[in-house]
Amino acid sequence: MTYEAVQACAAHIKEQYTGPMPKMAMILGSGLNSLADSVDDASVFPFNELPGFPTPTVSGHAGRMLIGKLDGKGVICMQGRVHAYEGQPEEKLAFATRVLWALGVEILVLTNAAGSLDEEAAPGALMAITDHINFAGVNPLVGVNDERFGPRFTDVTTAWDKELTDELHGCADTLGFKLHSGVYLMAKGPNFETPAEIRAFRMWGANAVGMSTVPELLAARHLGMRVCGISSITNYAAGMTGDELTHSETMEYGAIAAVNLEKLLRAFAGKVA
Repeated sequence: MTYEAVQACAAHIKEQYTGPMPKMAMILGSGLNSLADSVDDASVFPFNELPGFPTPTVSGHAGRMLIGKLDGKGVICMQGRVHAYEGQPEEKLAFATRVLWALGVEILVLTNAAGSLDEEAAPGALMAITDHINFAGVNPLVGVNDERFGPRFTDVTTAWDKELTDELHGCADTLGFKLHSGVYLMAKGPNFETPAEIRAFRMWGANAVGMSTVPELLAARHLGMRVCGISSITNYAAGMTGDELTHSETMEYGAIAAVNLEKLLRAFAGKVA
């Protein structure tokens, strides 16, 4: 994936969308389609119609870019994403983020469905991401570095923007529900984790586990974008309840969490977009 391919995709979008390009974008994870469906005056770009754009194959990821407004504020909503477990090359996991950057996006909100390692964060809850552990070892920055995207070595000490995260908490407080905070651990998947892995992750300090998000964070920070993230808690992680884990459960509780997530992102867009 080259700089020229990213710019060509962005140019295609700019040809079709002639309005002011929003400075904030949201990438929506599993079960979070309702927010994208409520974007006003939306121009819709299916991923499979965008040059070079990877297309998701997972249920719950519609694979569309919507450019429009949330309560009058300009936003870009990415309805779905691709994952490493789908067999995508690592560099493809950065393509959507780089296209957003080429469109002029400065603030990126990442969302995902995740399993909770924290007994207080029950299914249906939301967690602001304060840090991450890349257990998957997947990194879209591997390979020859193109300085037009960013420097060879990217610092991620403060990758998850504290000011934006504090704004999320302020919005949640105003809306009257609890927004948990914690460390997100990315596993590659597609299998769910074992109980032994979950016990190890808890010892490492992880609070939630999922199969996405970190590659987009790394790409965004390489590009100099500001990033915050929210996990929709869809289940307790393996071994915490004794029950088996299923993707249908992820979708079910993702829809429950999406009710508050939509309110939160609307309020956040009103403050930041």
